[in-house]
Amino acid sequence: MTDPIPHTVHTLPSIRPARDLIRRGLALLLLAAPALAWAMDAPRSEAVPGGIAHITLKAAPKAAPPTVTFHHKRVMVVRHQGRWEAVVGIPLSIKAGKHALQVRAAGRRYTLGFEVHAKHYATEHITLKDKRKVNPNAMDLKRIRKEHKEITRALSHWSGQPPAELNFLVPVHGIVSSPFGLRRFFNGQPRKPHSGIDIAAPVGRPIRAPAAGTVIDMGHYFFTGNTVFLDHGEGLVTMYCHMSKVFVKPGQRVERGQMIGKVGRTGRVTGPHLHWGVSLNDTMVNPRLFFASDAAFKQEVAPPKKGGETASR
Repeated sequence: MTDPIPHTVHTLPSIRPARDLIRRGLALLLLAAPALAWAMDAPRSEAVPGGIAHITLKAAPKAAPPTVTFHHKRVMVVRHQGRWEAVVGIPLSIKAGKHALQVRAAGRRYTLGFEVHAKHYATEHITLKDKRKVNPNAMDLKRIRKEHKEITRALSHWSGQPPAELNFLVPVHGIVSSPFGLRRFFNGQPRKPHSGIDIAAPVGRPIRAPAAGTVIDMGHYFFTGNTVFLDHGEGLVTMYCHMSKVFVKPGQRVERGQMIGKVGRTGRVTGPHLHWGVSLNDTMVNPRLFFASDAAFKQEVAPPKKGGETASR
């Protein structure tokens, strides 16, 4: 480690006690770094269906973090500017208007209201040649029901460890072919809104973890093909679908920027791409909110101009 004090100052005996204090202070900061990052790097707030709300809680800053639920699901709580805040994932299906959190802090319970604003999402029509991907047969439906339970279990996973960071890397470079929230029609038939972001890229392009986490589960599913789920802590889970190759296994710890697989076209697809989803308190939210701005996301997701892959930051 590079000494934080210039060498010309080290020769002054009167400065040594101060130097030692600085060193001890730096050591404490390094030990506290994960907690500081967790407290400072919150996702952007956009209180709309599919968005994220930041809600200040009525609790003493130095007290233990309150326990918060929304629609009976546990909610992430972070410390921001000396206050406790709930970071709430808002369902795409929710109606605009007033809603409430349930809070337990310092031995008492209370509700805390907040407003959800309306948001309009575009419509997308997709044509699939494989009719079974639109209208599965009886055997397919049995498989889909089983897989739905596995996927639901992974996306609802909760661990008490706070996230190491809440500002994400883009998992793959490419072109956004389907944004979050689209009202989708497959062969003219309405389906649920698009709960993630599709990033079109060539088969084999590396997919990297946007933040440190642990592999919850993985599998090959009817709709999503080869899929991986990462737990980042406190109800924040990310999923990666349609992969051609997977390089991780359940229980494995992965670091920010680590390759977890490669782009493919497995499952229900019209071409090679990564479907990237983010679940917060068991609610699919817009992944772009984990970037400083939409412009920052667009700049990072763009493919390298001269070929090859850019280094992860």
